[in-house]
Amino acid sequence: MTIQAATSVCIIGSGPAGLLMSQLLANAGIENIVIDRKGRAYIEARVRAGILEQGTVSAMREAGVADRLDVEGIPHHGLDLAFEGASHHIDIVGLTGKTVVAYGQTEVTKDLFVKRTQQGGRFYFDVENVVLSGLKSDRPAVNFRHAGQDVEISCDYIAGCDGFHGVSRNAIPANVLKTYDRVYPFGWLGILTERPPVSMECVYTNHPRGFSLCSMRSATRSRYYIQCDSNDDVANWSDDRFWDEFAARISPDLAAKLQTGPSFEKSIAPLRSFVAEPMRYGNLFLAGDAAHIVPPTGAKGLNLAVADIRILVRGLVERYARGNTHHIDTYSQKVLARVWKVERFSWQLSNLMHQFPDHSPFEKKMQRAEFDYLMQSEAASRTIAENYVGLPLD
Repeated sequence: MTIQAATSVCIIGSGPAGLLMSQLLANAGIENIVIDRKGRAYIEARVRAGILEQGTVSAMREAGVADRLDVEGIPHHGLDLAFEGASHHIDIVGLTGKTVVAYGQTEVTKDLFVKRTQQGGRFYFDVENVVLSGLKSDRPAVNFRHAGQDVEISCDYIAGCDGFHGVSRNAIPANVLKTYDRVYPFGWLGILTERPPVSMECVYTNHPRGFSLCSMRSATRSRYYIQCDSNDDVANWSDDRFWDEFAARISPDLAAKLQTGPSFEKSIAPLRSFVAEPMRYGNLFLAGDAAHIVPPTGAKGLNLAVADIRILVRGLVERYARGNTHHIDTYSQKVLARVWKVERFSWQLSNLMHQFPDHSPFEKKMQRAEFDYLMQSEAASRTIAENYVGLPLD
């Protein structure tokens, strides 16, 4: 026997994008159900991004989940780029009038879960065998197995917020879907440690030994990264080995401030750029990592997903409140135009700040020339700043 359920919007994926969409729709009185192949505890524990653009902060406030963010978030007024001993500070407030905020994605997820649970949000966790059907009909359906029973959710729209490995993107026919991919020849080895950060703003460094990043999650919790081989194994990296390598890649001034200690999370993330087109098929909409991946350089992943959601929710509110389908009809075109600009920025910054094993001496000189130009040009610094704080939605 199949359990039947109905709603206006079925959201696949309960990461920050799916949860934020659920909350914003609920605020507008639009019914929705969220499903996920993982359990809530696993989802809340995932360690991801930590820098929020002003637009993401605004979306959290609009959703009514920014109380803790406004107290614990650490505003960043600038960032530092370093290249083989040279350093350049980018005053993002002075150049754009905006800031970004350090606040972990894990905390964003927790805040959204609390709000949705308090308001009686409808969830199905640990689902299996998810199948999307009737995508070009007026009432598409999502079928899956949950707690030993078959479930079918009929809805007006499906939002695929289920990440790169989810089912949503693959529900678009192969003769319709186009993908664009760039896999980088390295990854990021990252750790979390309960130690004060060496800097209260991010420091990106291109060192002959490889890239490094000084970041943080709070005034007492640091998040540090180093470039590593994409095929490396995290088991090869003891805490002591990481600290030695990290200290060698940052400036002597920062190394003198570095407080080492045990890590409580350590992982290697591969770097890739990926875009899928279109981001709408029938009444299925893709958002976030289901449609695009950016390298973590520049902290765009979560923020790009939130921008997708804000545009999609605006379109759905217009459709339900006024019967106006213009915004959902133009969703894919509008969002992809923005996605490619963000992809360009993440690709550009990644190319500048990493050591590429296959770079020729000429390409290495070009890297340095680009950095030298950045140090001397306010216009170039403004371009970095404008992209770092987040491009406008329209």
